[in-house]
Amino acid sequence: MKLSIIIVNYNVKYFLEQALLSVRKAIHAIDAEIFVVDNNSVDDSVQMVIEKFPEVHLIANKSNPGFSTANNQAIKKSKGEYVLLLNPDTVVEEDTFEKCIAFMDAHADAGGLGVKMIDGSGNFLPESKRGFPSPFVAFCKTFGLSSIFPKSKTFNRYHLGFLDKNKTHEVDVLAGAFMMLRKSVLDKIGLLDETFFMYGEDIDLSYRIVKGGYKNYYLADTTIIHYKGESTKKGSLNYVKVFYNAMIIFARKHFVGEKAKLFILMLHAAIYFRAFISLVSSFLKRIYLPLIDATLILGGLFVLSDFWASIYYDDPEYYQSAYLWFNFPLYIIIWLSAIYFSGGYNEKYNIRRLVRGVLLGSLLLAAVYGFLDLQYRPSRALIVMGAVWTLFSTLLVRMVLHFFQYKNFNIGKSGQQNLVIVGNKAESDRVMNLLVQAQVETNLIGTVSPIGEEDATTYLSSLEQLDEVVHIYKIHEIIFCSKDIPSQNIMKWMTELGSDLEYKIVPEESLSIIGSSSKNTAGELYTIDIRFQIADYMNRRNKRMLDIFLSLFFILSFVVVFFFVKNKIGFIKNIFSVLFAKKSWVGYATHNNTLTNENLPQIKASALSPLDALNVNQFNIPTIERLNFLYAKDYEVIKDLEIVWKGIRGLGN
Repeated sequence: MKLSIIIVNYNVKYFLEQALLSVRKAIHAIDAEIFVVDNNSVDDSVQMVIEKFPEVHLIANKSNPGFSTANNQAIKKSKGEYVLLLNPDTVVEEDTFEKCIAFMDAHADAGGLGVKMIDGSGNFLPESKRGFPSPFVAFCKTFGLSSIFPKSKTFNRYHLGFLDKNKTHEVDVLAGAFMMLRKSVLDKIGLLDETFFMYGEDIDLSYRIVKGGYKNYYLADTTIIHYKGESTKKGSLNYVKVFYNAMIIFARKHFVGEKAKLFILMLHAAIYFRAFISLVSSFLKRIYLPLIDATLILGGLFVLSDFWASIYYDDPEYYQSAYLWFNFPLYIIIWLSAIYFSGGYNEKYNIRRLVRGVLLGSLLLAAVYGFLDLQYRPSRALIVMGAVWTLFSTLLVRMVLHFFQYKNFNIGKSGQQNLVIVGNKAESDRVMNLLVQAQVETNLIGTVSPIGEEDATTYLSSLEQLDEVVHIYKIHEIIFCSKDIPSQNIMKWMTELGSDLEYKIVPEESLSIIGSSSKNTAGELYTIDIRFQIADYMNRRNKRMLDIFLSLFFILSFVVVFFFVKNKIGFIKNIFSVLFAKKSWVGYATHNNTLTNENLPQIKASALSPLDALNVNQFNIPTIERLNFLYAKDYEVIKDLEIVWKGIRGLGN
């Protein structure tokens, strides 16, 4: 056996499918075996492997033991002269393995080998080649010197930026996304250190390879796509904590004395520094648009108040300062809150959500206005004019932002991008059918033939003229059909056309279309799988806010509601359970206190369910499952309100 390929999977079924299809093509002339170790995925990854890849040796763990442990499980069973650790979110070229094996065969001193990696936009991933993280290297990376001086041999040793990415080099560290290892070396130095749950295990193993008297190489003659890249989730506090703690484990294991103390001190400083940057960045991303809106609305309200006081009341000082500094912030809070709960900040270019939020906020203001003290409600006209200004200013802000991002003013139409499909007619039609079923809005320009000759009535051009098609038709997105185009050609075009375009690949016979706009995203997916609205972040947030609102309403109107509820003690308990996020007022129906639809998105236990909105006493299990399915699939807050209204007597359940 020449090669053993090991892929550790955790809830990335569609990426895994694409990776395995590319691996299957790449081993056609190699004596190889494939292992997939699944770390207790809940997305039917195991079933997909069983059904579509019967040749794969599947290890289905019942828990998630971590990346290192999972790889070791397969390494111990492997028979290959070489072992390849491969991420599930990768695509390899048809001759990648042949080139890597040839290089390893020709270099007896090679203990490990990595390759050139690009992200989903064709950009080179610098983590393809790395240096060992000494204290100074860690300092330069943590505080940005490596980014400021990317080609410096002094300041960017972490990514070895001074080495030509298009030439093969000896390097210090191999990336865990693609790590070809000589089995005899693993037998000598040991397997992956299972102390590392995630991150750091590749650095540790690379370090031990070098200490064992072998070399690590970066091979530039072949390329793979790695969708996530090193920067995935880098902005999250969890990433900062896990990554730098892994580095601390590495430092304690391999360094001694003052060097170890200095490195660990540096890493602790990095954790706090990166955590601070992460918090600030996350806060600014969330607050910048509401802050711009609030500033413009406030400025407009002051101008409008001066204008109305002078024109209508003939008194520039008509509005007292107490009114201005109380009412204006109140108005702004209500308008922005309404936009927020309408989803206007989740989808900033969704005009419908924005307009709905402003209108709802204005209606709420009109209702609140009547309850204010007389000194704080001198003019309804100011609310009306303020609402018009709020709508105008917020729309203007989004038009400006849209222009800087998309270079056009077609706000609300960013999803309508010019698309071409590269593949034969049959596969192109299949892709379009997938897009329609997935409800993806596209402006299909046409199909590019994967072969040299093309029928002008069917195809826009041949593959050799893809760059001209992109230029002439102003293409935004390209979908490659991997059934018709070799992975090598796909990566060639991604690199040549550059990162201004979006690229996706549809695997052969797959129901998914996969891609990623950059290394900073976890990958985008068009699939015809059911999309459960209750799993949407905005819907979950609104459901939680409704739970809080209803609980407070029940407290304020306790005497009235208490009269209708059957289980009064249970009702009191439920109010506080919902307030403290232990329960929800509405959720799934159960059979004998057991949820029969285990594949639905998880939500909290509840007092009521869709059954309570129906005037029927008994339901069989299939009916309960269908009701739960529809509730999750088509969820809206209004459904919860309807169920609460009709099932008010069961609020104590």
